[in-house]
Amino acid sequence: MRLDDPWDEAPAVGTGEPDGAGALGPDGRSGPSERRGHSAAEIYLEVQSSPAFREVRRRYRRFVIPGAAAFLLWYLAYVVAATTTHDLMAHPVVGTVNVAMVAGLGQFLTTFLLTWAYTRHARLHRDRVALELRWETQEMTRGAGR
Repeated sequence: MRLDDPWDEAPAVGTGEPDGAGALGPDGRSGPSERRGHSAAEIYLEVQSSPAFREVRRRYRRFVIPGAAAFLLWYLAYVVAATTTHDLMAHPVVGTVNVAMVAGLGQFLTTFLLTWAYTRHARLHRDRVALELRWETQEMTRGAGR
């Protein structure tokens, strides 16, 4: 599934905007000015305190914190087992492949699985709302510059 990104075609701030909207402001800097009483910083603080932004952050934390903790525990368990239980780790599984090799390859496998799970979670639970927030923020900053 492909998501259309409205940012693909959006001009950078200060370029391609009609009526000098991207021209230098009264303070001599380029970018949005405070014509409607909102600076870019105020707009971003407003977005940051919005329920949609808090929801995106909550969903992010609900996935990342347990995922990172589980992976870190699995990694530390592997390191501790590799350094303290030599007999267990040297036990052959198939031919010359031993428990340590299987656990080491399991580290790679879980890295790829966690990466896949993270991207899937982001796509299904955060990307659309984050894109809408990004779009709204851009519209607000452009509106502040006019």
